[in-house]
Amino acid sequence: MLAKINSYALNGLEGYGVTVEVDIHAGIPNFDVVGLPDTAIKESRERVRSAVKNSGYDFSPRRITVNLAPAYTKKEGPTFDLAIALGILVSTEQAGMDENNKPLPSIRDYVFLGELSLSGEVTRINGVMPMLIAAREHGVKKIVIPKANSNEAKYICGIDVYAVGTLRDAVSLINGETREPIEKSDVVLGGIGRACEDLKFVKGQFAAKRALEIAAAGGHNILMIGSPGGGKTMLAKCLPGILPDLTEQEALETTKIHSVAGILDAERGIVTSRPFRSPHHTTSRVALTGGGSSAKPGEISFSHNGVLFLDELPEYPRSVLEILRQPLEDGVVTVSRAARSVEYPANFMLVASMNPCPCGYYGSTTHTCSCSPSQIQKYMSRISGPLLDRIDLHIEVDEVNYDDLTKDVQTESSAQVKARVNAARAIQTTRYAGTGVYSNAKMTSEMIKKYCALDAAGEKILQAAFDRLGMSARAYTRILKVARTIADLDGQERILSRHVAEAVMYRSLDKAVK
Repeated sequence: MLAKINSYALNGLEGYGVTVEVDIHAGIPNFDVVGLPDTAIKESRERVRSAVKNSGYDFSPRRITVNLAPAYTKKEGPTFDLAIALGILVSTEQAGMDENNKPLPSIRDYVFLGELSLSGEVTRINGVMPMLIAAREHGVKKIVIPKANSNEAKYICGIDVYAVGTLRDAVSLINGETREPIEKSDVVLGGIGRACEDLKFVKGQFAAKRALEIAAAGGHNILMIGSPGGGKTMLAKCLPGILPDLTEQEALETTKIHSVAGILDAERGIVTSRPFRSPHHTTSRVALTGGGSSAKPGEISFSHNGVLFLDELPEYPRSVLEILRQPLEDGVVTVSRAARSVEYPANFMLVASMNPCPCGYYGSTTHTCSCSPSQIQKYMSRISGPLLDRIDLHIEVDEVNYDDLTKDVQTESSAQVKARVNAARAIQTTRYAGTGVYSNAKMTSEMIKKYCALDAAGEKILQAAFDRLGMSARAYTRILKVARTIADLDGQERILSRHVAEAVMYRSLDKAVK
């Protein structure tokens, strides 16, 4: 008898329907799975066989053929275990049959997702949220998932989701047993990660704090340069605490990526705060951009709607740094492999830190630099001009003296700074309403011309800086965007000369690297 069970699969973050066809007939006992399955799916034969037997059902030796349609797309992972097992039980008339031994038509209303353990338990799988969203968009009304993935499903409205813990639970469902779908819940956003710091604990560094506030207010990339121990890493960890809270749409976008990669917190079921990713400088190109045989997302996609922090920027291989150029410009990264090409979102803030020289003490007032001019130049040239162009703010982080550390002075907390950042972002949200742009850093050329007009004094300052620093056209537009953000923080509708002067101040490395 032939049985058909609906399931779902992913290509990157896009889901598509898969029909699991199970045909069982007499012949030499065999169990074949066709339809471009990967190794994990081929191994499902043993998992399904044991799960069916250990759940109390008959698995007599027969000739079993399972087809995963459409056959022209590569299928990956153990997502289809539950659908295959149910197909076998329906085909052998052990489940989903009416009083006349005819398959119940209600089976076709469901989509089944889940991996099976040998005991018959339905275990957690990756990528449930993007599959739920895709299934809803394609008109699916009912979907069955592992109980361990329940927290991901409760935030997706418009589709009935049923959670099962065992194979027998799934059989009861298709046999007509009444079950209540997972209760939906509102998304509660806010908070920051455990590793994040509060600005009130950062001693001194007022200029760096100001630059950090500007970066957060406009979504700008920032590079911090300073001697070891000056607080660059701590400042970077403060950034998530002053960024605006995730919107519900941003939270779902970020959760989809983390769900596919299997790094989602199962207890929360959704990403509630902006990601902060800090890969080590030995990170490979594939780990950063994504890839591998299954074209999975990488660190720059895990940082989507959050922060990618690269500590000691010149220590990263140049080939790794250069791949950041396209995602920084476009907000997406395309992972191309022989079998597929997948596009992942990568709209992140780049925060980087570096020493001013190999020994770290060039320009220090307390230590003597042991580097020669050629060594310093070689060290600085590890960061290419095109990459530096894409970093909006370059800030020198001063050394902290003993008085700064011991002085009991109350400084602003992250919450106070965040209030100003939120006010500036509110201005930008109103300004760019309906355009798909939410921050000054993402302004298009047309928007720059419309919203970044300068007065005569501002034009004079920018022209002098352009000639003196030998800026590129990209650096010129970055200065305008930063100046627009400074004006927003200042509550000014027009960009004034003082806003331009401050924005130019944050491009000090342009001439040094070129």
